[in-house]
Amino acid sequence: MSIRLKLLLSYAAMLVIPLVSIMLISLLMVIFFQGDLQNIKSLYESTEDRFDYDRVEHIAKEIKRSVQRQPELLTDQAYLDEMTAELKARDAGLAVRLDGALVYQSADVRQVPELTAGLPPFKKPDAASQYPAVKIANANYLYLQFDFDDRTAKQGTVFIISKIDPVTYFIRKYFPTLFISLLFVLVLTHLLLTTFMSRRIIRPLQALRNAAREIKEGNLDFRLRVAGKDEIGQLGVAFEEMRSRLQQSIERQAQYEENRKTLIANISHDLKTPLTAIKGYVDGIVEGVADTPEKSAKYMRTIAAKADELDVLINELFLYSKLDLNREPFRFEAVRLEPYLRDWSDELQFELEKRRIGYTAAIALDPETVVSLDWDHFKRVLNNIIQNSVRYSDKAEPAIALSAARDGQEVVIRIADNGIGIEPEALTHIFERFYRAEESRNADTGGSGLGLAIAKQIMEGHGGTISAVSRPNEGTTVTLRIPVWHGGE
Repeated sequence: MSIRLKLLLSYAAMLVIPLVSIMLISLLMVIFFQGDLQNIKSLYESTEDRFDYDRVEHIAKEIKRSVQRQPELLTDQAYLDEMTAELKARDAGLAVRLDGALVYQSADVRQVPELTAGLPPFKKPDAASQYPAVKIANANYLYLQFDFDDRTAKQGTVFIISKIDPVTYFIRKYFPTLFISLLFVLVLTHLLLTTFMSRRIIRPLQALRNAAREIKEGNLDFRLRVAGKDEIGQLGVAFEEMRSRLQQSIERQAQYEENRKTLIANISHDLKTPLTAIKGYVDGIVEGVADTPEKSAKYMRTIAAKADELDVLINELFLYSKLDLNREPFRFEAVRLEPYLRDWSDELQFELEKRRIGYTAAIALDPETVVSLDWDHFKRVLNNIIQNSVRYSDKAEPAIALSAARDGQEVVIRIADNGIGIEPEALTHIFERFYRAEESRNADTGGSGLGLAIAKQIMEGHGGTISAVSRPNEGTTVTLRIPVWHGGE
């Protein structure tokens, strides 16, 4: 059974059970107060035909019978006072009229002169009339009139005037209309609430079902929109977050797969090139091509250089793999950065001078500025950047500049060169693994494509960042940012 059907059945039960209960209670109340179902019709007769209070009506009829037998009772003060006392217990009063003149009024009737003003005229002997409620002095009154002739042919009229509760009178008079109206409101409210709740529950669930079907079919290129802050809305938000993360995971996996293919292709080429050279030179030695000591020495030096290329490439692959899998431990130390950079800068200057590359250093750091870093890994970052600057130098007078300064809670290190630069479309990819702005697989100019990717991994491990700006044919500037250490804060 679907949730929609369950909700509809539960809502129907919530409607039917109260309706049946109301009808049963109403039926029991009618039987209790009226005695049987035959009196239901009389219960709702018009107030023009029937007086609502049975006991008052009984007293009025008793007065009528007594006066018909003894007309002199109409002027008997004691008898009328007795009837008045009994009527007063029912919140009613008595007035007697003979030949158009009021001969008796109970005390409560005399207190409100408007009650006897404009009394209806004599109709006919033995006539009994009841009139609609009249509002006098902020109260409602019902009139019961009995007309008769006495033995002296006088026209006598007895008026029973009853004060009623307006709310009770209104409810008794309009009970059927009120009852039907309340039932209508109950049904209408129930239908509106059912429709509203169905839309708030069923539609979001249908949207979630459709989204699940799309995911099952492998389609993640959509957005689930389930509004609301209730449980279903929260479920929709969680489902959309799951879809988004799943899509990102699949895209990332696809990128990893593409990188894996690139890795296989690149590494196959990078490994094959030096291996082919090594094999060729070995064959030359074996076949006697290197027939002089000088040729043999040259062949051996070439073999050694190609073997070094293989060793560097394998080491970089191994390091990057460990960094990527978070299996490369960092040995952090509190290091005063200014002397650290000066020592490294002096070594670098010596190496660059041998290659006839200009070098300048501007280290504007407080000697007590301390950062937390791994000596060897951070030096690899610096060396990888320098290697790229040297590899892509094309000017007659190549130059590299180092600068370091504090910027707030960070130390900013910039390494700039005047090399060939990087095209804008390639600049956003240079920190990706296996990416080479120069497509050639030449080890001297193309590199392995892992140097800057390794640098990025190491900087992120230090809680820092690495970025680059470049202009083609003008040079490239790589910026390192590393947070200042505050002694365990």
